[in-house]
Amino acid sequence: MVLKKEHPTANHHCYAYILGADKQNVRANDDGEPSYTAGKPILGQIQSHDLTNVLIVVVRYFGGTLLGVSGLINAYKTSASDVIKSASIIEKQILFKYEIKFPYIQLNDVMKLLKQLDCQIQQQQFDTDCEISFSIRKSQSEVCEEKLKKINDLKLQYA
Repeated sequence: MVLKKEHPTANHHCYAYILGADKQNVRANDDGEPSYTAGKPILGQIQSHDLTNVLIVVVRYFGGTLLGVSGLINAYKTSASDVIKSASIIEKQILFKYEIKFPYIQLNDVMKLLKQLDCQIQQQQFDTDCEISFSIRKSQSEVCEEKLKKINDLKLQYA
């Protein structure tokens, strides 16, 4: 760990992380502190702010005062909370990509629906048969699919 080289005399380098869109890759580490007094409070702050793809490391030097279990929990929780509040959070949407083919006569219905659902059109071709490639937020994808399937002669596929 690079932080251990930067802070070689620190007593503890406690951390927690959550990775992935599905938030399934999770880890918390107390680095020698009493069980569940460091990593878990840090992880709790990440979870309470509904974050992912984030790692928080709290570097602690022992200052001669024993904090006790509740003091350690509060110190790590507060440190994690403070860093989250001061961080620039970057929000990214998970997008599903689709390609649709349909007769020109359905163009108005399709375009109205894509606009209503705030779809992002990447490519479009209008002729007797039309083709549109677009993306939509994952949270809206099921609604979009249901509504598109109601349009006659429309073919929908994942891109």
